[in-house]
Amino acid sequence: MLRTLLAVTLFLCALAPAGAQNLEAGFRNFLESDIWPAARQRGVPRPIFDKAFQGVSLNLKLPDLRLPGSGEGVAETNFQAEFKSGADYLSERNVAGNVSQGRALLQKHKALLDRIVARYGVPAPVIVAIWGRESGFGAARIPENAFQVLGTKAYLARRKAMFREELIAALQIVADGHLKVSEMKSSWAGALGQPQFMPTKFLALAVDFDGDGRKDIWNSVPDTLASIAHYLRQSGWQPGRDWGFEVVVPESVSCANEGPDRGRPISEFAAAGVTRVSGRPFPANELGARGHLMMPAGRNGPAFIATPNFYVIKEYNNSDLYALFVGHAADRKQGAGPLAGRWRETDSLTRGDVARMQQKLIALGYDVGGADGLAGFKTRRSIGDFEAKNGMAPTCWPSRALAGRL
Repeated sequence: MLRTLLAVTLFLCALAPAGAQNLEAGFRNFLESDIWPAARQRGVPRPIFDKAFQGVSLNLKLPDLRLPGSGEGVAETNFQAEFKSGADYLSERNVAGNVSQGRALLQKHKALLDRIVARYGVPAPVIVAIWGRESGFGAARIPENAFQVLGTKAYLARRKAMFREELIAALQIVADGHLKVSEMKSSWAGALGQPQFMPTKFLALAVDFDGDGRKDIWNSVPDTLASIAHYLRQSGWQPGRDWGFEVVVPESVSCANEGPDRGRPISEFAAAGVTRVSGRPFPANELGARGHLMMPAGRNGPAFIATPNFYVIKEYNNSDLYALFVGHAADRKQGAGPLAGRWRETDSLTRGDVARMQQKLIALGYDVGGADGLAGFKTRRSIGDFEAKNGMAPTCWPSRALAGRL
């Protein structure tokens, strides 16, 4: 973080004063020549557009920007907690707060949640776990100016096209009367309201469940919880199935077998010696259904058999740790205990370190899912395959020893 802030500071110093003025002038021209015509075509009135960007300037402190002259490389530092340490993200301190408050809210809103579950088929504990993770059950402070965040990212982010669409959608939200310009507050990523929907997701998936004529994910608990459930159901949630199970994976089952594209009937994992940490058998209705091995830290952390619903949760936030947090917190609300597997200490590596390993694995013919510096399942299993072929004990996790062999 300090390295990144220093880089931004040096960049700003290098820009001042003429360079900074040119960058701001380019931003204003981008808004006028690109964003305004697209917004006007979507029915956004000019006064709303003008008010949205009145006094708005670039926020160069936002992460994941591609500043002029910075090149195309992957950022060295991870900013999102969901892509850092599993031990921190799924610590008992983090999970316990979600669980204890969530249990109370499950009881408080039981009648409401029963109606939502009946309509969408998504379990109430999962809905409430997401609510807690995203906004502390509506208590989190969401301070950023959404138009500054989305405008900056549409102009300078690595994923400009995505944020351009989100910026136009944010203007539509105001034009449709959901909020005033002054009320459009967001996270640093541009997400809105208690369920932290990106603007396009709000337009597509938010629902008016309290019947007041507004889709209010900022102040209405019914609209917030039903919108979360609708999001998951539209993303493919399979009613009646679990999200997954924590398991013990014997050494005879390779960690390189991980991944949703290598799913098979859960009964086959059981026959190979994979067991639930609780000691109980897998539910009868799950044995014939497909699941897949999921090891978010390779052999250095807990292991799971995940169902397709795990990846539905990832549609909400594309992180293994996020989906695990939600699933585990939901289980805990229903009486399950803490995770049995332990997170072992691993080498401290930056996102850039991992990206360089991925590039070397790609050069050797491995499919790592892209050199993005994030150790997703394709990277993890490619590492396991490489380790096994080169006389190393398969860990399926980036390490300095691996970097030395590559």
